[in-house]
Amino acid sequence: MRLADLKASLSGAAPTPSLAPSLAGLWWAAKGDWDKAHRIVQDEPTREAAWVHAYLHRVEGDLGNAAYWYRQAGQPVAKETLEAEWERIAFALIEDDKA
Repeated sequence: MRLADLKASLSGAAPTPSLAPSLAGLWWAAKGDWDKAHRIVQDEPTREAAWVHAYLHRVEGDLGNAAYWYRQAGQPVAKETLEAEWERIAFALIEDDKA
């Protein structure tokens, strides 16, 4: 999968079933379903899910909680726009998935 494929899939009603939970969470976030995205990543024990979790709390405006999840993910607190961060996370997760 490429970033362009992930973005194109946003026209659908649901993400591809084969997406990893972290990417599925990002997919639902892009569709505007914060709750569904949060449910998917909140109990996933991976650094990737923690990164998406951080992003979601940043979207929500809960920067203290976001900072906690960035630490869990081993990522710096994001400073760019939410859209740019979404793309950066998605690209990194897609590249990790290829490895």
